[in-house]
Amino acid sequence: MVDRTLIAAKLAELEDRISRVRANRTATPEGLAESRNALDLVAFNLMLCVQACADVAAHMIADEGWPAAASLAEGFCRLSEHGVVSTKTSAALGRAVGLRNVVAHGYAGVDTTRVHAAATDGLTDLESFAGEVAAWIATRTPTDA
Repeated sequence: MVDRTLIAAKLAELEDRISRVRANRTATPEGLAESRNALDLVAFNLMLCVQACADVAAHMIADEGWPAAASLAEGFCRLSEHGVVSTKTSAALGRAVGLRNVVAHGYAGVDTTRVHAAATDGLTDLESFAGEVAAWIATRTPTDA
């Protein structure tokens, strides 16, 4: 059974990180390129947003006893397979793992255009994930396994 307290804490962390992205993003990709501090804050918080989502997926998969995912992206697919999130949300978060990896590992620098897109349009995908997970958990009774 899914640990509701843990998932609620992770979703609260996700909400906080999303608000930090909103507070620090610039109006344009060029603005991010010109402000290293803004770029760092936005990219770092986006990375932590995706990581929080991946943590939620991993906990849900383990708690429900579903087959383990071989990658972060596959974790979102597993949630989709079990009706937790939509295929659209799963695909969007799967793509977001790529940005997370670039930021986390510093692969060839960060593309400010991609970060800006994630900080604007991509936030909807993160919010969809949180809403879909919360809705799925709300349908479960404490005795569901």
